[in-house]
Formats: sequence, structure tokens, C-alpha cells
Amino acid sequence: MSGEVWDFAVVGAGMAGASIAAELAPHARVLLLEAEDAPGYHATGRSAAFWEECYGGPGVVPLTLASGFYLRDHGFLTTRGALYVGRAEDRRAMDDFVTTFAGTGVTIERLGREALVRHVPAMREAWCDAIYEPACADIDVAGLHQHYLAAARRSGVEVACRAQVAHLQRESDGWRITAESGAEFRAARIVNAAGAWADRIAGLAGVAPLGIQPLRRTVVQLRVAPEAPADLPLVLDINGDFYFKPDAGRLWLSPHDEIPAEPGDVAPEELDVAVAIDRFEQATDWRIAAVERRWAGLRSFAPDRLPVYGPDPADSGFFWFAGQGGFGIQTAPAAARLGAQLALGQGSDEMTQGIDPAAYAPTRFQGAKSRQTA
Repeated sequence: MSGEVWDFAVVGAGMAGASIAAELAPHARVLLLEAEDAPGYHATGRSAAFWEECYGGPGVVPLTLASGFYLRDHGFLTTRGALYVGRAEDRRAMDDFVTTFAGTGVTIERLGREALVRHVPAMREAWCDAIYEPACADIDVAGLHQHYLAAARRSGVEVACRAQVAHLQRESDGWRITAESGAEFRAARIVNAAGAWADRIAGLAGVAPLGIQPLRRTVVQLRVAPEAPADLPLVLDINGDFYFKPDAGRLWLSPHDEIPAEPGDVAPEELDVAVAIDRFEQATDWRIAAVERRWAGLRSFAPDRLPVYGPDPADSGFFWFAGQGGFGIQTAPAAARLGAQLALGQGSDEMTQGIDPAAYAPTRFQGAKSRQTA
């Protein structure tokens, strides 16, 4: 074991861990621990790669909008637009969507059938209602992840791969961390950015889990005829039954599934692939020429589906940075800045001044924890 004691040991080097490590590093000595051979293997490497203002609901909008400025300024966004689509029987759902996001700062526009098919000519006739979100954009996920890793390393962060955490021992001045390999590290504070493994890391630290649940999401890559237009918007069913978007002459399609799963290297189930294809064929006139790829990833949610940023109420040396669902990529800049400010005891800046940290604090679960242990 090295005699070095880090100010922060960040567990997990996906987008969450890399981004908060980069934000902490100018002010503290940071160790970034990654279980895999290289960072970004799990959720970060399997993202559907879009920035969509409504994704995650109104509680996530402040993080998304604040992150948008950073992502655009650094060249990580390419505008695409998003289209929520519905049938006549979905009119109430469409109305409720508009009401839900009124006043949040999101720009949306209600469209009828004629405008809908101008955006997506292949939509079947039953699909007659739409909500258009012009600001939606593709994200260069790999570029953003590497941007944060590079910034972290420039500021002195040590990245340790193949360092899956096996034991966490509380000491008077911090933590003794033991990896599966037997390597040992010491740090004053732990930052739990372990995604699907967040509750497991809490358990190793003797901290009560928050109920962060990993959910499997399936994506398939299709070759369709005729080829989908390159400027096709991201298309999402208003009821959450599917979404699809173009990518390099192909379509990425998901049944929008959320199947509870154990943390790990998940794979798509044939049934979920079949469901995705069936829903797509019912909604569009495209002929599927081939299913070229299929994959799955994990999205991890706290019970209220909002992220968790802040020190654990029972141990201030254990900092939560988890529960970021499917929106963790698009909110990464503002989330990391906010998380670092909270961990360092700093005030807000221009990026985070409109964000209420109390909405994401782990203290909001204290009542539920008490009931569970009663």
C-alpha cells in the first residue's frame, strides 16, 4: 500500500466519475478507481447519445439546461430535434406532457399530422399528434468522456484501472480501500460514482443503501428500406413504448424497456429485441432489411428517479454521486460542477446558480431509511 493519502477517492471512472474527478482535481488530490480494464465500459459506452431537454422529467431539466451551454461551447452537441408522437387516443397524454413542462424553460411546439410527416414521412396514418423539441441534439459521448478524463489527468488525478473495490474500512482520518487485486489505497473521503454498483459500494462502506436500482435498456441497430433520412429527428412514443434515431445511415431503436437487473455486463434479451421490432413496424412503414447489432446497458435510478448528490447523512466522509438514470450523460457538466462544489464546500457559480442542490440531496431519503430499519 502506498503511504499516500488522497483527499478524494472516486469510485467508478465512467462519465460520472470522470467528470466529478475533473471538477475536484484543481482543488484537491484525487484518485479515480475503475473496476474494468479501461474507463467507460458499462453505461457510458452504451449510451444512445442524445441531449434532450425533457428527458428525465421536470426535476432533471435544470441540470440538462445548465449542461447544454457547456456541451455546445465545447463542440459536443450536433442539433437534431426531437419529436414525441402519439395517436388520437393519446391526446390526453400529449396535453399532460405540454402542461408538465410549461414554465421549465424547455421549448416545445405542438404539431399535427401534416407537420409530423414532414419530419418523419414513414409514420403510419394512425400517428397524428406530435410535440416538437427543436433543441434536441446528438452528443459526442466518447469525446465528452475523454475530455473529462484528459482534464482530470492534467490536474493530477491518478487513474487506477482493474481496481474493483472489495473492502472499505473506516479509519479515524478517512478510508482504507482494498481492491480485488489486493492493492490498497487511502483517502480522506469516498465519492460513490459507481453507477449500477452504487448501493453495493455503500454497503462495503457500512452506509445504508438508498435503493438505487439498475434497469436494463435494450437498443438495436437496423438497416431499413428506404434508408432513413440523415436529418430525421429523435422520435419518441409519448407513452414510452419506443424511440428511434438515425446513426450513420442506420436506425438505433429501443423498446424503452426498463428491466430490473443485477449490476454487471448485461446483454439484450431476444424477447426485448422482438418487442422493439414489433412496435417499430406498427408505427412506421419502413421495411427492416437487417438487424445489424443489438446491445443493452444499465440505467440506475434512486426511488424518486432523481439523481443523488451529496454527503451521506450518517457519514459525511461518504459522498453520493449516483442514481443518474439515462440522463447522466446529458447532465454531466452541471452535475459534476454541482457535485464538486458540494464536496468542497464551495458556493454556486454561473453554471449552477439556478440549480437547487436540496432537490438531489441524499437527506431526502432519511424518512424512508428510518422506516426500513424500524
